[in-house]
Amino acid sequence: MRHWIQIIPVIALLSAGACKMGEDYRRPDTPSQTDWRWKPAEPKDTVPRDGWWRIFGNQTLDDLIDRAQRGNFDLQAALARVEMARATARINRSDFFPSIEAPASFVRYRTSGNAPSPVPFPVPSFTQQQWNIPFDLSYEVDLWGKIRRSFESAEHLAFASEAARLSLQLTTQADIAASFFSAQALAEEIVLLRRAIELRKEALTIFEQRSAAGIGNEFEIHRGKVEVAAAEAELQAALRQQTQLHHALAILTGSAPGDFGQVSFAGEIILPQVQPGLPSALLERRPDVAQAERELASRLALIGVAKTAYFPSLRLTASGGVLSGELTDLFEWDSRVWSFGPSLTIPIFHFGRAGANLARARAAYEEALALYRQKILIAFREVEDNLAALEFLGKETAARMEAASAANVAGELSLARYRAGSINFLEVIDSENVRLANERARVRAINDQRLATVRLIKALGGGWE
Repeated sequence: MRHWIQIIPVIALLSAGACKMGEDYRRPDTPSQTDWRWKPAEPKDTVPRDGWWRIFGNQTLDDLIDRAQRGNFDLQAALARVEMARATARINRSDFFPSIEAPASFVRYRTSGNAPSPVPFPVPSFTQQQWNIPFDLSYEVDLWGKIRRSFESAEHLAFASEAARLSLQLTTQADIAASFFSAQALAEEIVLLRRAIELRKEALTIFEQRSAAGIGNEFEIHRGKVEVAAAEAELQAALRQQTQLHHALAILTGSAPGDFGQVSFAGEIILPQVQPGLPSALLERRPDVAQAERELASRLALIGVAKTAYFPSLRLTASGGVLSGELTDLFEWDSRVWSFGPSLTIPIFHFGRAGANLARARAAYEEALALYRQKILIAFREVEDNLAALEFLGKETAARMEAASAANVAGELSLARYRAGSINFLEVIDSENVRLANERARVRAINDQRLATVRLIKALGGGWE
């Protein structure tokens, strides 16, 4: 035991005096914008962002996303990947410490009496047995930081895996909100289409009655049938799209489409207002940007690992235990055995392997750097796109609502003129077609506003404070 105690200070001294190959990570220069909305920012992807969807004030949407948090299988797989990455980091961390094993063994053997012998007379055979309980210690001294850089790389990858999970979670939440809003818009369109079908069927009945009375014509009847069939086709298309969105919501929440049940798309939706200067927080919250940066840091650490291949490696090995031919003598003082010896491996020539491995690590870092910078540019674009979309959609929606209001007034006036005998019913149908088209355009513009808001929130990393 005294020898083991003497080894520990040697290990600590060698480890404390070791250096690290490669550079410590510093955030590289990244693309920036001179626009007043932007400012340099530190990643804050760990800031809580759960509940951003509640700003829309719809309980059904809240329930759907809560179900997805518990049941979405992609999120469950992402969580498993996080656990794997963390376990890998713990495996690398274990290399900081000596490994100690106790390969206890027992062997009983018989020698051959006819085996070759170095002496000029035969050695008779004999039977022997051996009991052995050793404790073997092995430790690689981290002289050049290989173990530390390996742990840094694995730790950064674990952080990147968690950021990837948060990114997938945010995407899932945004997909549910977008599907829900689109389904709600379709539900409103379906109401409009059904009302239009009733009106067209009423007109067709009038045309048929006029024809039977001898004051109508075949053109009115066939025109009425065209209008009814066209509206029916539009209704079926809307119902098909709504069903597909219903199935998409089922998958997103981890349910089979047949077992998902019915979802009510009713209820008010509050459209939040975007605050001035809000995009300045973009890089502080986007988990995909943080993921790209942590992968970049991991690649930088691997360059340090690759550089250590040019330098000697020092390994300490020690063994101690008891060895005896008889079990009864195994734990006697004279049965003790021990050994200690360092080994130094010096790289001499590997036909360019170390250089190629270092070049590969540097190329991987350059790839990660380019991807990180590209991710930032994409982030800028996504926020700018949706800010512009909200600005233009606000004006478009106002115009659509004004057009729909005017079309409704025109429709009421045409119906009043028809009842007064000033126009025929075909003109009423034309007016109703204009009303229906403008009402559907209004619904879609409002839905586009909601979808652009969801995309902006996603581009900002999940809401704002």
